[in-house]
Amino acid sequence: MKLTVKNLSKTYPNGVQALKNVDLEISNGMFGLLGPNGAGKSTLMRTIATLQDTDEGSIFLDDIDVLNEKDRVRDILGYLPQEFNLDPKVTAEDFLDHIAILKGLTDNMNRKATVEALLVQTNLWDHKKKKLGTYSGGMKQRFGIAQALLGSPRLLIVDEPTAGLDPEERNRFHNLLSEIGENHIVILSTHIVDDVSYLCSDMAVIHHGEVLLKASPVEVLETLGGNIFEKEINKNDIVTYREKYNMLSSRFFSGKTFIRIYSGSEPEEGFVKTAPTLEDVYFHYTKNGKKVPEKVYA
Repeated sequence: MKLTVKNLSKTYPNGVQALKNVDLEISNGMFGLLGPNGAGKSTLMRTIATLQDTDEGSIFLDDIDVLNEKDRVRDILGYLPQEFNLDPKVTAEDFLDHIAILKGLTDNMNRKATVEALLVQTNLWDHKKKKLGTYSGGMKQRFGIAQALLGSPRLLIVDEPTAGLDPEERNRFHNLLSEIGENHIVILSTHIVDDVSYLCSDMAVIHHGEVLLKASPVEVLETLGGNIFEKEINKNDIVTYREKYNMLSSRFFSGKTFIRIYSGSEPEEGFVKTAPTLEDVYFHYTKNGKKVPEKVYA
């Protein structure tokens, strides 16, 4: 299965252009859509999920015209939005059963087996009788994935799924998404670089509604070549270095300040050339807004 997005544009009534001629091709596996808050990620996800219309462009899921055949899309779609409401007084098992009925699983035995299997898959079986209002943030996210997987969707969209989770829950969620991604198109929309680095075999960076680059994480790292340098500095000199170089990031570690820069030539003494990371890619392209031609990856 392949999802094809062509020349997609969207401008809101307040004049904000959320999407600018977005082109993407996404096949089976985990696809990461990486960008800062307000980059257009959620607008694109809601449009693919048939929840809002666009001004221009087209979206096809194989032969399905997503923008004009919304019911066909919804039959094979699973969606976990960035924010979703759960009835805090209902148990996970009962609520999942209710959603299953809404999705057309009317055979009692089949529905019961499906609900049980999803509770096991999302590691919620031991908590199935607990009310959703008692669930932690990570448990609620895993429940969200369980409801999204009802009906065996072929396309799964998850929007900022690990925001606010602690490291243990994030790791558990990563493992769950990796398992799901083996048999689905899974679009992971996030501003968390590690989510894409750990999970995705293909990715894109979006900023101000425009896709700046699309490639595998390995190919993306190659676009920075040997141009990343790191140096320990006095923290009071950060502004000076930011003005002098294309500074990507700074970090404080054990009382010391380190900066990373992008430079096409050798910078001043004290800088050490270092391997680029996906975080460097993220900061470089979102800071500079530079779009990378597809031919770079040919």
